[in-house]
Amino acid sequence: MEELREVIHYRNLILQLTRRDVMTRYKRSVLGIAWTMLNPLGMMVVLTIAFSHIFRFETEYGYPAYVLSGLLAWNFFSQTTTAAMVNLVWGGGLLHRIYIPRTSFALAAIATGLVNLTLALIPLVFINLITGVPIRAAILFLPIPMLLIAAFALGVGLLISTFAVYYPDVAEMYGIALYGWMYLTPVIYPVNILPESIRFWITLLNPMYYFLEIYRAPIYYGRLPTLDLLIPAIIIALVTLLVGWIVFTNKSDEFSYRI
Repeated sequence: MEELREVIHYRNLILQLTRRDVMTRYKRSVLGIAWTMLNPLGMMVVLTIAFSHIFRFETEYGYPAYVLSGLLAWNFFSQTTTAAMVNLVWGGGLLHRIYIPRTSFALAAIATGLVNLTLALIPLVFINLITGVPIRAAILFLPIPMLLIAAFALGVGLLISTFAVYYPDVAEMYGIALYGWMYLTPVIYPVNILPESIRFWITLLNPMYYFLEIYRAPIYYGRLPTLDLLIPAIIIALVTLLVGWIVFTNKSDEFSYRI
């Protein structure tokens, strides 16, 4: 609770860290923040050519919108968890100079990711309109999946940040794990192409499956997510956030001696 009170007290500092991250990421590029929208679009084009034409994946409303929606959710998770870890390890020198809540680095990473994810919705809606994906009232539910993914990402980010402080190799290992995890999650392929024997492991035991599906439901399928997906997603997000927060805050006093 003490850490939470400190976060509220230092909320303006967290906002400044978020603003800095958003502005400096593309500061030297010509197109600037537009890359937030262009990067996933470029990946969508490459994957659409590879998978819808070569492997001929069939999806309900066309492959481009399907893969783009999956990429946005996955990139948000992978980039924010990685940033939470990197910001703490590389920005830890700040802890020696001024007092700042240790969770500020992870919270700023999540806030930055939410800004980027919101901007990236612009090309997604545009692709939906072009490819005939229905835009229905269910899209108003989209902030809920976004916040649940953010809560899950914050929990994971806090956990791996803690481990990375003690074991620097965790940063490299996590990058490899993310690469494999992405291909074990139906980000770029529809889950119905998998044989039943594999589908169980890819869906039921993969937390990101639930988050991708509840994210795609309002923005791609034009409907609210079903309870059998939404309830597990809520439980996973809250439990992961709670565990990550407890582990991180219990160890955070030692960080300044190890970074």
